[in-house]
Amino acid sequence: MSFSTDNPVPGPRRVFLLSPANMAGIRARFVMREGANFEIAVRLRERGVSLGELFSFISGLYFRGKLAYARTFCDVPPNIDGAFVITSSGGLVSPDAIVTLERLQEISSGNLDPKDPYYRRLLERDAQSLAGICGKSCEIVLLGSIATPKYVEPLLTVFGEHLMFPAEFVGRGDMSRGGLMLRRVQSGESLTYVPLLGATRHGPRPPKLAPLPRKLTSSVACAIPPTRSPNRL
Repeated sequence: MSFSTDNPVPGPRRVFLLSPANMAGIRARFVMREGANFEIAVRLRERGVSLGELFSFISGLYFRGKLAYARTFCDVPPNIDGAFVITSSGGLVSPDAIVTLERLQEISSGNLDPKDPYYRRLLERDAQSLAGICGKSCEIVLLGSIATPKYVEPLLTVFGEHLMFPAEFVGRGDMSRGGLMLRRVQSGESLTYVPLLGATRHGPRPPKLAPLPRKLTSSVACAIPPTRSPNRL
């Protein structure tokens, strides 16, 4: 964990934890392929790419929606990141952190399994550090799968009743969640956060969202500025 602050975070605050892109998918294999000559793959090999940009390329709508939403609705002082990405072998990493191909392979080589001691140890280590800095008045909001224990179980161990999730996520798939978050970025209306501890995490599928305007997805993707310096937990 590489950021620090002289005093605990005052007042109610909100930090978002984002689930990672699927590193077993086609786009991940494509960008990591030896000899790939498209722009982001070349940058990844030669000088590095921010983790947020890279995962937005790999995951598309879902991660792009999470990142845009987190940067719009986080509530933290200037010296603390408002969002962190959960990784399988690197704990919590800032989406603004620059990663090379080697670093990407390093932080993504493990299993997102709460029974995996390496994954769990690093995630709980960084979660404990974040809890110590933010204090009990800070909400930690998970933007990721709530239906499985892979994120929920280790994070609840650390944050307990302070671990929240958007109630609107229940019953939605990844693409629906991504589209919903992009719409909320456009409207400026946040989702409804409820504690994960004891919550109902399964439910019927909500009505299908209206098609997302193409210009919204592209404009949000291009207009998201970094919110904090590229620190890493």
